[in-house]
Amino acid sequence: MPLPTPTLSTDRLRLRPFGYGDRDDLFALHSSAVVLRYWDGPPWIERARADRFIEACERMAEEGSGARVAVERTSDGSFIGWCSLSRWNREYRSASLGYCYVQEAWGQGFATEAARALLGWGFDAMDLNRVQAETDTRNAPSARVLEKLGFLREGTLREDCVVNGEVSDSWVYGLIRREWPRLSD
Repeated sequence: MPLPTPTLSTDRLRLRPFGYGDRDDLFALHSSAVVLRYWDGPPWIERARADRFIEACERMAEEGSGARVAVERTSDGSFIGWCSLSRWNREYRSASLGYCYVQEAWGQGFATEAARALLGWGFDAMDLNRVQAETDTRNAPSARVLEKLGFLREGTLREDCVVNGEVSDSWVYGLIRREWPRLSD
């Protein structure tokens, strides 16, 4: 069953469906070794990866398996990254949160602001009970984003990724619906 990708607004951001006009910005984001330092895959070297990413976003909406949105600053309309709720399991009412932002946007609260908006939509539109997220244990800023949103660290996946030849651990975080209303105010 289709799940329309939302368009959401916050004080500083607009979250919207991806389009093919986002190709260059996506490629720039995902080809940055700095941005993908703790990612579970190498930086992109083929521009066609951006098209496949956008096609995957469309498929996710068509299949009803989640939503991935482009995030842009409202002040100047510039693309600063993306945020997603994916792997939606309707039976278990669960999904996974993910995000990726340009280096220039780091440390300004954009990831927290966008994720808060998308989580609110997810708890309502997707009727979620649980949202899970994972982050490399070396990525303290990403862990802080999750903790600001009310996620609790639930465990460690030992040596679950190899990033640029380095074996790394990931922390698993969870956020339960009953914890969300008091944390989103």
